[in-house]
Amino acid sequence: MENKVFSLFELNGLVRSSIRACLPDEYWVQAELSDVRANYSGHCYLEFVQKDSRSNALVAKARGIIWSNVFARLRPYFERETGQAFVSGIKVLVKVTVDFHEQYGYSLTVVDIDPTYTLGDMARRRKEILQRLDAEGVLTLNKELELAVPAQRIAVISSATAAGYGDFCNQLLNNEFGFVFYPKLFPAIMQGDKVESSIVAALERINQQIDRWDVVVIIRGGGATSDLSGFDAYDLAANCAQFPLPIITGIGHERDDTVLDMISHTRVKTPTAAAEFLIANVRATAERLELFADKVTTVIPERLAREKERLDRWVSRIPAQVQIRVQQEAFRQERLYGRMKMAWQNRLVKETYRLQLLPRLTSAVTVRLQKENHRMELLEQQIKAASPELLLKKGYSITLKNGKAVTDASLLQPGDEVVTRVATGSFTSIVKKNS
Repeated sequence: MENKVFSLFELNGLVRSSIRACLPDEYWVQAELSDVRANYSGHCYLEFVQKDSRSNALVAKARGIIWSNVFARLRPYFERETGQAFVSGIKVLVKVTVDFHEQYGYSLTVVDIDPTYTLGDMARRRKEILQRLDAEGVLTLNKELELAVPAQRIAVISSATAAGYGDFCNQLLNNEFGFVFYPKLFPAIMQGDKVESSIVAALERINQQIDRWDVVVIIRGGGATSDLSGFDAYDLAANCAQFPLPIITGIGHERDDTVLDMISHTRVKTPTAAAEFLIANVRATAERLELFADKVTTVIPERLAREKERLDRWVSRIPAQVQIRVQQEAFRQERLYGRMKMAWQNRLVKETYRLQLLPRLTSAVTVRLQKENHRMELLEQQIKAASPELLLKKGYSITLKNGKAVTDASLLQPGDEVVTRVATGSFTSIVKKNS
């Protein structure tokens, strides 16, 4: 065996037989679908891939095939159970046999599929999107908007050729109440891998003329439930959650809510149900107006009649009330007059007493003034008696040294100059001797 030379076909045949011997059974495999293609014969060719959970780098890949007889059974079963198209990008749990072909190499042949695994992955992705929107604080923003009353100017996002769009418009235009609506279509792709970008672009066009619309309606009808994956996208949900107008969704399915349904203002089942919701909104407004009209024609006259009766009762009570008030005022005036009279009498008594005291006060003041005048005369005589001029006239003199009176002769020295003042003048002397 060591020296035997194999042809490539022989070596590949050896590999094939070895794989069949080592892996003879069927195996359940978790993987992501890639490059899914169905050819004219009904066979489905695809690739299974596995990516690193953190870096998203490719870590494994295998070629796969689903034969036409199996694919014709598995595909509708999978799409019916999951509401998800069998397309690239979804995660699946498939039962496979391992094979190796001399010409085509290693491959996995699918014999069965478990839709519950894909449903779990879809639910996980929806949950992650909702948690992210909640963390960003935008999850319930659109639900918190108030719906216009009435909402008649409607921006519609739908496919122009969709039967659901026609049903929606017919329901509005032919409503039994004759209400007028103003719908306008903003075309978008409603199935396939361009759903998200197409609807976001339509929202941007609506936002450019936001004042012209009361509400946005996103509808889709008549398509397969397997085309709903585009409504479970983060960017679409984030745009709708933060859109400044209420968004109503009616995308034609009943079993499961998409992420778009969960964040929209109102979710209904079908386009027709969306039209009925808007008609009911206008109908509620009309009923309120009718109620107001009834109040104008019935309640207001009744209120006026009650108020007239009330006014008549007040008018009839006026004479009695006036008489009571006049009596009260008369009594109050009498009390005030009595208090004023008593106050004036007390004041008069006080003033009379003060006038009686006035002569006595005058006499006392006169006596006091006479005493003070006599005292002033005595002081004046004393001051005049002590006056230096009077003493000088009596023959006395005053001797001054340096402007100060000399009272002690021992303080003078020979040669000192002194001034002597007499009654009629003064003279200067020089001290010769001090004795």
